[in-house]
Amino acid sequence: MTAMKEILVVDDNMTNLAQIEAQISNRYSVTLAKSGAQALRICERELPDLILLDVEMPVMDGFETLERLREKPVMSRVPVIFLTASRDSETEVKALKSGARDFITKPVGKNILLHRIELHLRVSLYQTRLADRVAEMTDSIATSFAEMIECRDENTGGHVIRTSKYVEMLGVEMLARKLFVSELSGGVLGMMVRAAPLHDIGKIAISDRILLKPGKLDNEEFAAIKKHAPIGADILKNMYCRMPTQAYLQFAIMIAGTHHERYDGKGYPAGLSGEEIPLCGRIMAVADVYDALVDDRVYRKGMSHKDALGIITSGAGAQFDPQVVEIFDDRNLAFAKMAEEVNLQHTREWQSKGSDE
Repeated sequence: MTAMKEILVVDDNMTNLAQIEAQISNRYSVTLAKSGAQALRICERELPDLILLDVEMPVMDGFETLERLREKPVMSRVPVIFLTASRDSETEVKALKSGARDFITKPVGKNILLHRIELHLRVSLYQTRLADRVAEMTDSIATSFAEMIECRDENTGGHVIRTSKYVEMLGVEMLARKLFVSELSGGVLGMMVRAAPLHDIGKIAISDRILLKPGKLDNEEFAAIKKHAPIGADILKNMYCRMPTQAYLQFAIMIAGTHHERYDGKGYPAGLSGEEIPLCGRIMAVADVYDALVDDRVYRKGMSHKDALGIITSGAGAQFDPQVVEIFDDRNLAFAKMAEEVNLQHTREWQSKGSDE
């Protein structure tokens, strides 16, 4: 059975609220708000599918209410239909310019109201599906590009997939424990996970002679390879300038530029410490180092999960954020299992590609 769509109706007039509820409650689940402030509180708790918003309200009118709602990115896809007794064209133009999807004059006829609601719910669903398809395609392209960069140092590209999974696992546990509530939400975590595969994109500018060197890097070579962090951040900044609607690139910029910073301030490129390092960079640092330790590299064999775990936990408070390490430690067996599953899947995909050729 399909769940009823949630409609939030905002009007300071109780008679109007009762009338609209009676008109649409047979088809939709209706929530009523007597003011813009009450509507904002409701939207903090639950996300409606559509909002019917009165323009003329005391204290906070419809325009200000909509502006406040749009401050939260998650509300950007929720269609808003303005309701007003005003019939002048200036109000209508202002309503549409403010970001409302439609404009209906009061008193509202039942058939018109139901038709407009259904129309905008359908448009919203189409836009959401289209945006999801575009995001899926963009992620696929970005991940494939990141894998190609990783393959330069004789890596199958599984590193970018595994680290992305680790970031997701750490973030999900943080949400469950209600940690970093001012920095982390479900939507933010989703963007971090999308951004994670691009953390080493700056390696595209590093010489193969350095990336493929089987022995220890000298000081000059190490200085060169450290440049991949700021170079990656700059590349992603340019991408974001060209595609400002792709908000996840903001997290990709931070991750690329800060995942080699250390909690004690002894990392690179900027020597940031503690919470000066963005949360996404602190999470990526643990994910990246763990995978680097257990994975085979051109200059050494990967170590055991147990040994890698010891290095990560001993780095708490020095190289890594202690809270991130605590979560990693508690979930470390899940990390080992995830690595095995991703490696198996990735090996199958590469073997399939090879057989197709």
